[in-house]
Amino acid sequence: MKRAILCALFLPFVMQAQENENTLDELIIQNNRISIPFTEQNRNVSVITAEEIKVLPAKSINELLTYVSGVDIRQRGPFGTQADVSIDGGSFEQTLILLNGVRISDHQTAHNSLNIPIPTEAIERIEILKGPAARIYGVNSLTGAINIVTRRPIDNSFYANVFAGTNFKKNKEETNEIFNGRGIQLGFTLAKEKFQHQLFGSHESGSGYRYNTAYHNNKVFYQADFQANDNNNFNLLAGYTNSNFGANGFYASPGDKEAKEIVQTVMFAVQSKHRLSDNFVLLPQIGYRYNYDDYRYFRHKLDVARSQHYSNSLNAQLNANYQVNYGEFGFGVEGRYEQINSSNIGNHERENFGFYAEFRTQEIENIDFTIGAYTNYNSVFGWQVFPGLDFSYLIQPDFKFIASAGTSQRIPSFTDLYLDQRPGNIGNSNLISEKAIQYEGGFKFEDEKFKAKAIVFYRDINDFIDWTRLSADVPWQANNVGSLRTTGINASFDYRLKADKNDWKFKLAYTYLSPKMEGLAEDNSSKYKIENFRHQLVNIIQWSNSNWSALIANRYNERISYKDYFLTDLRVSYQYKKFNYYVDAQNIFDKTYIEAGAVPMPGRWFSIGIKFNGVL
Repeated sequence: MKRAILCALFLPFVMQAQENENTLDELIIQNNRISIPFTEQNRNVSVITAEEIKVLPAKSINELLTYVSGVDIRQRGPFGTQADVSIDGGSFEQTLILLNGVRISDHQTAHNSLNIPIPTEAIERIEILKGPAARIYGVNSLTGAINIVTRRPIDNSFYANVFAGTNFKKNKEETNEIFNGRGIQLGFTLAKEKFQHQLFGSHESGSGYRYNTAYHNNKVFYQADFQANDNNNFNLLAGYTNSNFGANGFYASPGDKEAKEIVQTVMFAVQSKHRLSDNFVLLPQIGYRYNYDDYRYFRHKLDVARSQHYSNSLNAQLNANYQVNYGEFGFGVEGRYEQINSSNIGNHERENFGFYAEFRTQEIENIDFTIGAYTNYNSVFGWQVFPGLDFSYLIQPDFKFIASAGTSQRIPSFTDLYLDQRPGNIGNSNLISEKAIQYEGGFKFEDEKFKAKAIVFYRDINDFIDWTRLSADVPWQANNVGSLRTTGINASFDYRLKADKNDWKFKLAYTYLSPKMEGLAEDNSSKYKIENFRHQLVNIIQWSNSNWSALIANRYNERISYKDYFLTDLRVSYQYKKFNYYVDAQNIFDKTYIEAGAVPMPGRWFSIGIKFNGVL
């Protein structure tokens, strides 16, 4: 650990600065009521920009998120196949996923929440908000939220990304061929004065990297934007994804060597923005999500140990923003319907209603203050209120102190409540919602050459839900096991400079987590409480000139109950007119490591690809 940190810390001193560009200056963090520029944020927010998406050695949302400190991507299958995501030591069920501000998390199980029909070429940025976020996004944002923001076309263009890769090792148990993977992403955009359209599709497939890990993933995404006039804008999006993959060791190792899973997701959303006066804006939205999950414990015996789940959710919101001389108010109302029809969860449905109210003011010199609350009613768990506030004091024009306090809840998933998968796992209909309160404070600095932040937080999650059992001969069962109290540190340093024709970027980010569980019986085994990070370090260095670009990404991860590991990924690319040629090397030192369960991740993997971006 010490060597990894020291190497990353000393790397920037080989560079000399001339000038800087900051791509985050004008970025507005998306909020359904009060939108705040990135530079004015009082919360702990990270952003993966479009510029970073283009150059990182990643081809899926899952892989992109691995380069954000504080975000824990636990992949059971690489290449975007299946992954769980958590933030700052929470569980994968405690992170809310949104698409353009519309919630798309899966209510059957968060194992499916990252099954998102968005190719990376269609993404403008990914926003990561750390800490309880009920005041902003509602229920299930217990430890944070991830909002994927799609691009808006500005011209008529065609996009293509074709790639292939291998580890040069043979699949000796099945075909005796070399493990490999390939993919293609295609996109069209059409931009007129009032209408903009984009259509993206992708296909990825491969033989995996060990026995029964082959995969076939298909995605289609469409988005339309319409500006009726200066005061009325409309947005429509729709997507479909079909993931078919071998699930060897994913959920029930070692007995599930022949397992297979098929997950299909359909999403649809309509949003609009209406400026009714100089001071008043109305923002309605409606979103629908359908998910089909077909898990086959024996892929060649469909009549044995097969689980099929059909789930639907419908979410509607009406938000508003009203500006006054001394600040601005945000308020809104939402309703959500969730339903499932499942072979081993049963048939269930529930409704959820919420009410938002926020107020932000900058009237006091050097002080920026926001306070608000979210009131929730659930047809199963009743009424609850979740307040929150954030504050900043501007010490210097480029240096400020920030602090926040927030609360939230996580409603148990249908799997937590009703699963009957004996003898392996059973749900618990007596579960109550998890509730969290978090306090954080720190400093942010940003000038023309670099930006930095250091934040300390304390979070207390009550009625923490985990899967436990007393002995190996009884099923795992979901239970409210006690309180999980976590103290943590998030620190980051970003530096960008230009020297002659060379452009350098340096990033160093570190997360420390110290969790303490209270209330769990010592003789109980736990599935999830002991698997989060203790230390996480991310270091990214990029160099580019007019044609060439090279990026090296180093990641050090130390979990509480797993062996630590250090990974290095590399991308080298060359731009020639409208074509970009690139070579990726992931895990170039061929480290052996595990992110989830008993699933070993791939060793060294090489890829080559060609991108085309042309105006029609």
